[in-house]
Amino acid sequence: MSMFSIGLSGLNAAQNALGTTSNNISNVFTPGYNREITVLGQSGATSGVQVNDIQRQFNQYVADQLNAAKSATSALDAYQTQINQIDSLLADQDAGLAPLMQGFFSSMEDLAGAPSDPAARQGVLGAADTLSAQFRAFDGYLQDMQQGINGQIRDEVGQINNTTEQLAGLNREIALARARSGEAPNALLNQRDQLVSELSERLDVELTVQDGKSYQISLPGGQPLVSGTQSYKLEAVASPNDPQRIVVGYHDPGGGTQALDEDAIQGGSLGGLMAFRAETLDRTQNQIGQLAVSFAVAFNEQHAQGTNLDGEQGGDLFEIGSPRVFSDAANAGGAEITATFDNANIAALEANDFTVRVTDATATPPTFEVTRNGSGTPLDASEVSYDAATGELGFGGVTLSIDDPAKLADGDSFEVQPVRRAASEFANAIDDPDKIAAGLSDASGDNENALAMQKLQDQLLVGGSATFSQSYASMVSDVGNRTNIVQVNLAAQQGLSEQLSAVQQSESGVNLDEEAANLIRYQQYYQANAKVIDTATSVVDTILGLRP
Repeated sequence: MSMFSIGLSGLNAAQNALGTTSNNISNVFTPGYNREITVLGQSGATSGVQVNDIQRQFNQYVADQLNAAKSATSALDAYQTQINQIDSLLADQDAGLAPLMQGFFSSMEDLAGAPSDPAARQGVLGAADTLSAQFRAFDGYLQDMQQGINGQIRDEVGQINNTTEQLAGLNREIALARARSGEAPNALLNQRDQLVSELSERLDVELTVQDGKSYQISLPGGQPLVSGTQSYKLEAVASPNDPQRIVVGYHDPGGGTQALDEDAIQGGSLGGLMAFRAETLDRTQNQIGQLAVSFAVAFNEQHAQGTNLDGEQGGDLFEIGSPRVFSDAANAGGAEITATFDNANIAALEANDFTVRVTDATATPPTFEVTRNGSGTPLDASEVSYDAATGELGFGGVTLSIDDPAKLADGDSFEVQPVRRAASEFANAIDDPDKIAAGLSDASGDNENALAMQKLQDQLLVGGSATFSQSYASMVSDVGNRTNIVQVNLAAQQGLSEQLSAVQQSESGVNLDEEAANLIRYQQYYQANAKVIDTATSVVDTILGLRP
């Protein structure tokens, strides 16, 4: 090979290297860009140099680790944003329930001191109104959060579907580009990896590289979201056993839609939202409801034993919401179930939801399995009763009435929420101060029932194990502890993400100082090869000048 050819190959190599370096510098702030290097090699069996590849500096192993860390960080961040709101609500010394319950019991003490005093009686009604209004306000705030979670799930699912559709499209474009040129299209590869990173921040996914080229992305349960050039959509759907609750459905390859179990969605902002709802929001609503029901039932029972100023037996002091029951959409039977509180067994009331499943509809009487939703543990047979004469199923402080047991079918499932929304209807049932039953007789100055109601504050009436104040304090402490745990875990996870990002950037990121040095190096390389050509020209001119 002549000096001209050698010099030209060097000029071409230098130009490619300068172009690669310039591209790195111009994309230093481009999200998802991976630094490129020009790989040079000797030109075959002859002299000179050739450009073997423009190589993307990308480490799949590090990228997978970083995506997993980002997914966990995003989940904890979404969880923290939500739980901070509940923590602030419950721990507020002015707006919390603790001072209002104490204010109500103080009004009862004033009534006991002057049972015939109109001002004392009006004070009880005022304190009862304020307390019940705050219970309703708490329930309303938490229910608004439930609706907000529903809306956010819809938004997240829409963004996920958009991303998976783009990924399938990029798989197609990359395959076509490889077929045309035989080389990897680095810009498209960067776009695809950036989309995988963005998808990981929304939910945890598993990535498999097929044939070393095409990306397949699936949920941890194995359901594919992207397979080659095909994408499969998720859908925000109503829960089969609770129509007011939005869950994630999956469009399978056969065209059907199946609601996924809530714990099938892990990681990312979507997983964080669903984990917060299941672990904290549901639990807090149930705890508020349990406290409200226990408070109302205890005061109603005690108040009913007294006598008011009109000589009448005391009625309910408070109104409270009823348990809710939802039939699963897949039930084969047509039985309808309603629920009421079992006031005689209210100490068994739990801050839990339950699933009731018919195990044998043809047995006499039919048999059931009752499971706590939070833990998934079934209730013991001793905790469940069934009255064949009335068709009533009892457990956990509630009684379920089955309209027609003959309409039950094996496998029928019912979601029972004893206290979830009970506080939404917590209200003062009396508006006439004279109707307060402060005494056990109609004698003037009788305060025995007012004293009895005041003493309820010291009794273990919530779940049979806590006073009203203890129950609320435990709720505040529970949410506070969860908040602290999430904050600590988030800080640790953010640190891990930052470390992995630094590792990734050290290999794939653009270093401006290094690229500036490369510009000088490749510029000198170009000039040197130009000098080779110039020298070759001089040699030729000299040789030509030797001819006579």
